Amino acid sequence: MRYFLLDRITAFEQGKRACAVKCVTLTDDVLHDHFPDHPILPGALLIESMSQLGGFLVELSFHTEAHNTVRRAILAQIKDAKFHRGCEPGDRIELEAVLESQLDDAARVSATAMVDGERVARAELTFILREVDSERVHAQRRDIYRLWTKDLKPPPRIP
Repeated sequence: MRYFLLDRITAFEQGKRACAVKCVTLTDDVLHDHFPDHPILPGALLIESMSQLGGFLVELSFHTEAHNTVRRAILAQIKDAKFHRGCEPGDRIELEAVLESQLDDAARVSATAMVDGERVARAELTFILREVDSERVHAQRRDIYRLWTKDLKPPPRIP
Protein backbone atom coordinates (compact mmCIF):
# COMPACT_ATOMS: atom_id res chain seq x y z
CA MET A 1 0.00 0.00 0.00
CA ARG A 2 1.50 3.35 -0.97
CA TYR A 3 -0.65 5.44 1.34
CA PHE A 4 -1.45 4.55 4.92
CA LEU A 5 -4.28 6.96 5.62
CA LEU A 6 -5.03 6.18 9.25
CA ASP A 7 -2.89 7.42 12.10
CA ARG A 8 -4.47 5.39 14.90
CA ILE A 9 -7.35 2.99 15.56
CA THR A 10 -9.15 4.41 18.60
CA ALA A 11 -11.87 1.79 19.13
CA PHE A 12 -12.61 -1.73 17.92
CA GLU A 13 -15.59 -3.98 18.61
CA GLN A 14 -15.21 -7.23 16.68
CA GLY A 15 -18.15 -7.79 14.36
CA LYS A 16 -19.61 -4.35 15.10
CA ARG A 17 -17.51 -1.21 14.58
CA ALA A 18 -14.11 0.44 14.48
CA CYS A 19 -13.04 4.06 14.91
CA ALA A 20 -9.85 5.79 13.83
CA VAL A 21 -8.23 9.18 13.32
CA LYS A 22 -6.41 10.73 10.39
CA CYS A 23 -4.63 14.04 10.94
CA VAL A 24 -4.23 16.19 7.85
CA THR A 25 -0.92 18.08 7.72
CA LEU A 26 0.95 20.20 5.22
CA THR A 27 3.57 17.44 5.11
CA ASP A 28 1.07 15.24 3.24
CA ASP A 29 2.70 15.30 -0.23
CA VAL A 30 -0.58 15.26 -2.11
CA LEU A 31 -1.61 18.64 -0.64
CA HIS A 32 1.19 20.44 -2.48
CA ASP A 33 -0.58 19.87 -5.80
CA HIS A 34 -4.19 19.65 -4.57
CA PHE A 35 -4.37 22.67 -4.62
CA PRO A 36 -1.27 24.94 -4.35
CA ASP A 37 -3.07 27.93 -2.80
CA HIS A 38 -5.97 26.00 -1.27
CA PRO A 39 -4.77 22.61 0.04
CA ILE A 40 -7.49 20.03 0.66
CA LEU A 41 -7.31 16.27 1.05
CA PRO A 42 -8.61 14.70 -2.18
CA GLY A 43 -11.98 13.02 -1.77
CA ALA A 44 -10.56 9.80 -3.21
CA LEU A 45 -8.05 9.65 -0.35
CA LEU A 46 -10.77 10.33 2.20
CA ILE A 47 -12.70 7.36 0.75
CA GLU A 48 -9.45 5.35 0.90
CA SER A 49 -9.04 6.17 4.60
CA MET A 50 -12.62 4.98 5.24
CA SER A 51 -11.85 1.86 3.16
CA GLN A 52 -8.71 1.09 5.16
CA LEU A 53 -10.72 1.28 8.38
CA GLY A 54 -13.57 -0.78 6.90
CA GLY A 55 -11.12 -3.40 5.61
CA PHE A 56 -9.50 -3.61 9.03
CA LEU A 57 -12.92 -4.10 10.66
CA VAL A 58 -13.94 -6.78 8.17
CA GLU A 59 -10.66 -8.71 8.31
CA LEU A 60 -10.51 -8.80 12.11
CA SER A 61 -14.22 -9.58 12.42
CA PHE A 62 -14.16 -12.50 10.00
CA HIS A 63 -10.90 -14.08 11.12
CA THR A 64 -11.60 -16.81 13.64
CA GLU A 65 -9.85 -19.94 14.81
CA ALA A 66 -12.24 -21.93 12.57
CA HIS A 67 -10.69 -20.26 9.51
CA ASN A 68 -7.10 -21.44 9.44
CA THR A 69 -6.47 -19.52 6.22
CA VAL A 70 -6.10 -15.75 6.38
CA ARG A 71 -8.47 -13.89 4.10
CA ARG A 72 -8.00 -10.24 3.20
CA ALA A 73 -10.71 -7.66 2.58
CA ILE A 74 -10.78 -6.27 -0.94
CA LEU A 75 -12.92 -3.23 -1.68
CA ALA A 76 -15.53 -4.24 -4.25
CA GLN A 77 -18.04 -1.38 -4.27
CA ILE A 78 -18.46 2.21 -3.13
CA LYS A 79 -22.07 3.30 -2.92
CA ASP A 80 -23.70 6.62 -2.07
CA ALA A 81 -20.44 8.46 -1.32
CA LYS A 82 -21.20 12.02 -0.23
CA PHE A 83 -18.76 14.81 0.59
CA HIS A 84 -20.00 17.68 2.72
CA ARG A 85 -16.81 19.76 2.90
CA GLY A 86 -13.10 19.45 2.23
CA CYS A 87 -10.54 18.45 4.84
CA GLU A 88 -7.69 20.94 5.29
CA PRO A 89 -4.31 20.95 7.04
CA GLY A 90 -4.91 21.01 10.79
CA ASP A 91 -8.08 18.90 10.58
CA ARG A 92 -8.31 15.83 12.79
CA ILE A 93 -10.62 13.49 10.90
CA GLU A 94 -12.52 11.05 13.10
CA LEU A 95 -13.61 7.99 11.15
CA GLU A 96 -16.12 5.31 12.04
CA ALA A 97 -16.90 2.07 10.20
CA VAL A 98 -19.95 0.04 11.19
CA LEU A 99 -20.52 -3.52 9.97
CA GLU A 100 -24.03 -3.44 8.48
CA SER A 101 -24.33 -6.93 6.97
CA GLN A 102 -22.20 -9.94 6.24
CA LEU A 103 -22.10 -13.16 4.31
CA ASP A 104 -19.42 -15.85 4.47
CA ASP A 105 -17.19 -14.07 1.96
CA ALA A 106 -18.48 -10.47 1.82
CA ALA A 107 -19.52 -7.61 4.06
CA ARG A 108 -21.12 -4.19 3.82
CA VAL A 109 -19.82 -1.36 5.97
CA SER A 110 -21.18 2.14 6.49
CA ALA A 111 -18.40 4.66 6.99
CA THR A 112 -18.45 8.26 8.15
CA ALA A 113 -15.81 10.95 8.53
CA MET A 114 -16.21 13.83 10.99
CA VAL A 115 -14.18 16.95 11.81
CA ASP A 116 -14.99 18.85 15.01
CA GLY A 117 -18.35 17.07 15.27
CA GLU A 118 -19.34 17.97 11.69
CA ARG A 119 -19.84 15.20 9.13
CA VAL A 120 -17.49 15.74 6.18
CA ALA A 121 -18.12 12.51 4.24
CA ARG A 122 -19.97 9.22 4.27
CA ALA A 123 -20.15 6.13 2.09
CA GLU A 124 -21.39 2.56 1.98
CA LEU A 125 -18.52 0.18 1.25
CA THR A 126 -18.74 -3.45 0.18
CA PHE A 127 -15.79 -5.79 0.68
CA ILE A 128 -15.12 -9.31 -0.52
CA LEU A 129 -12.85 -11.66 1.41
CA ARG A 130 -10.22 -13.56 -0.53
CA GLU A 131 -7.31 -15.78 0.31
CA VAL A 132 -4.10 -14.02 -0.66
CA ASP A 133 -1.09 -16.24 -1.22
CA SER A 134 1.56 -13.69 -0.29
CA GLU A 135 3.45 -13.64 2.98
CA ARG A 136 4.59 -10.08 2.14
CA VAL A 137 0.97 -8.91 2.12
CA HIS A 138 0.24 -10.65 5.43
CA ALA A 139 3.41 -9.29 7.07
CA GLN A 140 2.63 -5.75 5.90
CA ARG A 141 -0.93 -5.93 7.24
CA ARG A 142 0.20 -7.38 10.58
CA ASP A 143 2.81 -4.62 10.98
CA ILE A 144 0.51 -1.71 10.17
CA TYR A 145 -2.39 -3.17 12.20
CA ARG A 146 -0.09 -3.49 15.24
CA LEU A 147 1.00 0.14 14.86
CA TRP A 148 -2.58 1.35 14.43
CA THR A 149 -3.83 -0.59 17.50
CA LYS A 150 -0.88 -0.28 19.89
CA ASP A 151 -2.93 1.70 22.44
CA LEU A 152 -6.07 -0.48 22.39
CA LYS A 153 -6.84 -2.45 25.53
CA PRO A 154 -7.25 -5.34 25.09
CA PRO A 155 -5.35 -5.52 21.81
CA PRO A 156 -7.20 -7.30 18.99
CA ARG A 157 -5.94 -10.63 17.64
CA ILE A 158 -4.25 -9.75 14.34
CA PRO A 159 -4.10 -12.48 11.69
